[in-house]
Amino acid sequence: MRSFLPAVAEQLFQDIQKTYQEASQIPNDLLIALKFVFGSCALQALDLVDQHSVTCLTAPSGRKAFQVTGGSGRLYTCFLSCHYCPCPAFAYSVLRRNDGLVCKHILAVYLSQAMAATQQESVSDQQMSLLLSGTMDP
Repeated sequence: MRSFLPAVAEQLFQDIQKTYQEASQIPNDLLIALKFVFGSCALQALDLVDQHSVTCLTAPSGRKAFQVTGGSGRLYTCFLSCHYCPCPAFAYSVLRRNDGLVCKHILAVYLSQAMAATQQESVSDQQMSLLLSGTMDP
């Protein structure tokens, strides 16, 4: 699932998931590691998780997409399967400048899954198809 992320980041998510399941919080050492690996977007992503801004849309066919409400209130549809977010920060920092692994929206999706904080919503296959084709507004 996280094949696009380096092994260090993948291990970090696994550690966060394990400790969060046990203690319902992320210990300081993992927060520091998160900041070290992901930089400034780590805190912003955690804030999005705290605000319950991540929703997993699931269609009967099994297709999934994630919608993240950004700090400005705009809704971004993120696809983990291809590691993509339509936000300007992803286009600039991740794709163009190659300074980061992910934007805060994608990081929020990974963190919300690790912390079991993702909201769930079912959509029809037709709605998912429209969402994937970009013809349906998020």
